[in-house]
Amino acid sequence: MHAPLSPQAPAEALRATLAELVDGLPPRQAAQATARLIANYRGATPTDAPVLRDRSDVVAYAAYRMPATFEADRAALGALADAVPQWTPSGHTDIGGGTGAAVWAAADIWPDPADGAAPRPVTVLDWAEPALALGRELAARAPSAALRDARWRRARIDAALDVPPTGLVTVSYVLGELTPADRAAVVDAAAGAAEVVAVVEPGTPDGYRRIIAARDRLVAAGFHIAAPCPHSAACPIEEGTDWCHFAARVSRSSLHRQVKGASLAWEDEKFSYVAATRFRPAPATARVVRRPQTRKGQVLLDLCRDTEELSRETVTKRQGPLYRAARDTAWGDPWPPREDPAP
Repeated sequence: MHAPLSPQAPAEALRATLAELVDGLPPRQAAQATARLIANYRGATPTDAPVLRDRSDVVAYAAYRMPATFEADRAALGALADAVPQWTPSGHTDIGGGTGAAVWAAADIWPDPADGAAPRPVTVLDWAEPALALGRELAARAPSAALRDARWRRARIDAALDVPPTGLVTVSYVLGELTPADRAAVVDAAAGAAEVVAVVEPGTPDGYRRIIAARDRLVAAGFHIAAPCPHSAACPIEEGTDWCHFAARVSRSSLHRQVKGASLAWEDEKFSYVAATRFRPAPATARVVRRPQTRKGQVLLDLCRDTEELSRETVTKRQGPLYRAARDTAWGDPWPPREDPAP
């Protein structure tokens, strides 16, 4: 068994482990498995057949999709952490977690205790045994004790799912594989088990609609929205006109470039998400919901505000420190910055 990849952070450790993994997979086999997985990812997956069927599938998935899922999850959980800075999860259950991208992301946001206390218990639930086996193999090399000690449990992700009480439940890139009835039941199960629930989906119109449905169920269950929304009222986007989504920068592996015929060393993963808490969070006053537009002497920010409306704010050079902060602000960031920019 390999030794843990310490003292790397989870992000670097995951990239290094995935690189070693792909070295052992024939390129043609990897490309074929990846092409089929992309077709499933973009289409509808029957709920009576796991997407990941064997080791070649899960290796291809881990190499091709896990880095992007990790970055989206890390961005969503990072925004959650900003809204609840004094909170850390007492435990973490990842529903439909596959090879474990969300638990790796959580380990990056909330590291193991520095005082030698026991790490939080982590459980990954999935019905694809090959995915659980590979997730277990990857986690055995993680720098985080919480990951190395994680439990990988086979479970059908449907209306009969039982989720024991815990601090954090994540449901990441899963709802699109379920029937509408099972989606609702899984969100309800997460809400019934956790202090905090984070749901992440692809940043497509359909993914956004699934997020809105999950958001509505969480609010109805008594949760408060922590991120990305600055409020828990209805989304101000008029249905059918637009959708709320964000982007996370992902380093492309050689397999990414081979399969896509791409030359760039990076790509942007589009995702939609909601994070909600049983207790009152401190959400952003506003959040940037489009790429900022930088023009001569000004920055245009499209914002979702705590006044339950969408608006555009123009920050000019005459505003000094706020203008410099606006130039450094990215899509998905809170606005204004949580700390006043230095003069």
